[in-house]
Amino acid sequence: MAGFQTTPWRLISGILGVMCLVLMATLIMLRNNSFTKPSIQPTPSPGPNLEPQKDSSCQKMWIGYQCNCYFISNEMKTWEESKDFCASKNSSLLQLQNEDELDFMNHIRRWYYWIGLSYNKKHSAWLWEDGSALSQTLFSFPQTVNIQNCIVYSPNKRFLNEPCRKEMRFICKQLI
Repeated sequence: MAGFQTTPWRLISGILGVMCLVLMATLIMLRNNSFTKPSIQPTPSPGPNLEPQKDSSCQKMWIGYQCNCYFISNEMKTWEESKDFCASKNSSLLQLQNEDELDFMNHIRRWYYWIGLSYNKKHSAWLWEDGSALSQTLFSFPQTVNIQNCIVYSPNKRFLNEPCRKEMRFICKQLI
């Protein structure tokens, strides 16, 4: 009986076959990891953690982030109705404080939302519900803003003015 001889082509095809199997296994693992539910537990990181945090201080259906709880509505209401709803939940319409919070909101959903910013005729300025002034460094408004309207936030960090009586989704914010 003659000894088993391996031709170079058989050796090359065997190596390539093994490499294909390893590559396939790696792709399957990566695919499974990318489709798993993201962790909502706070994780230490050097930069800002943009993941929602499961916090026992927040009510059911609210999302915790940086000592605040957020309610992102799927329900449509006017600006005034949204403000009243938030007040009934011991909160107020969203007031964005800093760039981290703005980035966090950008990752939440892809709709337009009422926020707690409206034009105060008495002070001739855009003010938050708590009476504080709008930070010009954090926001830029379109040139044509109708002071009769209220401000809507969209996830791409854009602010639009819409008639306050229009029904939109809204975001409530509650300090923990």
